[in-house]
Amino acid sequence: MHPSTLVIGEALIDIVRGTDGSVREHVGGSPFNTAIGLGRLGHPVSLATYIGDDAYGLAISDALSVDGVDLTPGSVTAPATPTARATLDETGAATYDFDLAWAPRTPLPGSRGHLHTGSIATALQPGASAVRDAVVAHRAQGTISLDPNPRPTIIGEAASVRSGIEELVGLSDVVKASDEDIAWLYGEDADLGEVLRLWGQLGPSLVVATRGGDGALVHLSGTGELVDVPGRRVALVDTVGAGDSFMSGMLSWLLDEDLLGAADARDRLRVAPREALLAAVDRGVATSAVTVSRAGSQPPTRAELGLPGAGSD
Repeated sequence: MHPSTLVIGEALIDIVRGTDGSVREHVGGSPFNTAIGLGRLGHPVSLATYIGDDAYGLAISDALSVDGVDLTPGSVTAPATPTARATLDETGAATYDFDLAWAPRTPLPGSRGHLHTGSIATALQPGASAVRDAVVAHRAQGTISLDPNPRPTIIGEAASVRSGIEELVGLSDVVKASDEDIAWLYGEDADLGEVLRLWGQLGPSLVVATRGGDGALVHLSGTGELVDVPGRRVALVDTVGAGDSFMSGMLSWLLDEDLLGAADARDRLRVAPREALLAAVDRGVATSAVTVSRAGSQPPTRAELGLPGAGSD
């Protein structure tokens, strides 16, 4: 049986305006999307979040239930469920404007399996401090993954969050960020490979920068090696949830191989062979490719990826 995963972070409603003026509403939020992605790939997962007891909150709860994701007690305590207005450009890329608060009930729940967090929840106070405390407390019991996914319109200047993100990188075992995230954090002229090496030196075994349709650049901390992993060409609909789908796919492979979970999995991950870590990244590429081929954040199931059921040999 797979180890359980606890995801901590925001869940919200994406209100997406297309180039033709049409408006669609989707449940979303980076941690929410990652939890859904793991659920669809057959992994036991729960989400600790901050939503309201309202129609949007009910939509989020229902969506989690459909994909087998548990909502942790204390998550429905916000005065209103957050929203994000996403505007698509002619390429299908999305920009966001958030109406969101992050003040989850504390202490946040714990887990003896894997913990994933990131995005607004790790940078927006007052909840960001509670997330950091949860990560620190969890490290002795299980593995940790991070997707910084910074949102400049809501968390402020890069200089104000960079040190906090680097602290969380150092507490994590697996880190994924987009090339755009890294450019915002360190400047447009920052060398992507050098940033990955820096992060790898802080502690994680696997550090990945996604590059849209161009695939990913991977840093293997055990050897110091940088590896290019190619993308997959698909008919693009939009990029909503693409990075989150990549994250859930990559984590799924590592969970399947018992390289994430209880604290002893950290040691297995550190000595995992190159081929194993790159296979995890390749599943991330595959899941992301499916997601960008359809509207909104709709990550694939195991069947859609041609995978055996979770826990199968």
